[in-house]
Amino acid sequence: MRNNYIVNINILSAAALALLALAACQRKPAQTHATGHAQTPDSSITALTQPVNARVIATIPVIKAESGTRIFTSEVSGVITYDTRRQTSIASRAGGRIERLLIKYNYQPVQKGQLIMEIYSPELAAAQRELLLVAKQDGPLKNAAQQRLQLLGMQPAQIAQVLKTGRILYRVPVYSNANGYILEQSSAAAPAAMAPAATAAAPSGDGMGGMGNGGGSAAPATPAAPANTPVMLREGQYVSAGQSLFTIYQADNLVAEFAIPASLAAKIKLQQRLLFYPVQDKAALQPGTIGLIEPVYRNGQNFTLVRVYLGTHHFRAGQLLTASIPLVYREGWWLPAKAVYQSGNQSLVFRKTGGAFTPETVTTGAVIAGMVQVTAAIGDWEVASNAAYLVDSESFIKTR
Repeated sequence: MRNNYIVNINILSAAALALLALAACQRKPAQTHATGHAQTPDSSITALTQPVNARVIATIPVIKAESGTRIFTSEVSGVITYDTRRQTSIASRAGGRIERLLIKYNYQPVQKGQLIMEIYSPELAAAQRELLLVAKQDGPLKNAAQQRLQLLGMQPAQIAQVLKTGRILYRVPVYSNANGYILEQSSAAAPAAMAPAATAAAPSGDGMGGMGNGGGSAAPATPAAPANTPVMLREGQYVSAGQSLFTIYQADNLVAEFAIPASLAAKIKLQQRLLFYPVQDKAALQPGTIGLIEPVYRNGQNFTLVRVYLGTHHFRAGQLLTASIPLVYREGWWLPAKAVYQSGNQSLVFRKTGGAFTPETVTTGAVIAGMVQVTAAIGDWEVASNAAYLVDSESFIKTR
């Protein structure tokens, strides 16, 4: 009986081992399948495990861009200056030395016929001697000598004086040929050298100035009024024949010039109406019409000068102005300036997709009255209302 019991135990043990081996073989494919299934990440977790420079999880409010026609009023700076169409030049018709100079500073008022300077010219002295030699002969030689002196700049009254006295005028006077304000030709080319001023409504040249926390360009300087600087010409200085010495700006008709930033220039049209006023008296509002549009590159800046011709006026040259220009935009989408972040030359918005925010690059246009024009099609996007809150470090933002 004991031997039978041992044999039965051995048989049962062998059967149990066989069953365990069979069960292990049957479980291997299932385990392999389970292991292979764990290697595929869950899509709901993948979005949450992306780096913060490519995707941000936040509960910040979202907004949608608005479209439609918008009318904004942009403020620009300007200055009252002289009408360049009503200016005359004073040039030396003969070479010589300045013996006497009566103009001491730029923008000095002068009257027509006023003595400006006296010049000694050897050529004029020789021409006067020739006239005196042929003065007794009323014929072609005398007429030719008189004509030559007139071409050299002598006035008929001066020629008559030489003939009457028989003496040579070694100092030939030069007179003003118009009423106005005199400016030395070698000084500033334009009396109102100005660039766009930094105002709350006028964007910078790149169309994104002063937006977000990005690095904006430096604000241009405010236009300066003409300065009464001393002239550089001096007594004893030699001038050449044909050299332009002074320009006389006539004060009868003045103009108002305004500097328009490059980002707004395309919206400005001839005969467009605007309102302007002196910076120190906002109540003195006056309407005007744009009569000239001139693209300008000055002091490293691109901008546009618009000119309003003044009729009857109470302004004075050099007076600083502020103008309000209505601008109509019929295209693009509009977002608050806080929703767009400026990173170098890129404009970014944070678009909400799948419960998180992704930085996206967009193309922008004008920035006016706290709103940014986006030219890309973002009408169905949900974007963060304040992009600066989602920026960890602008150097590491990865956009699509």
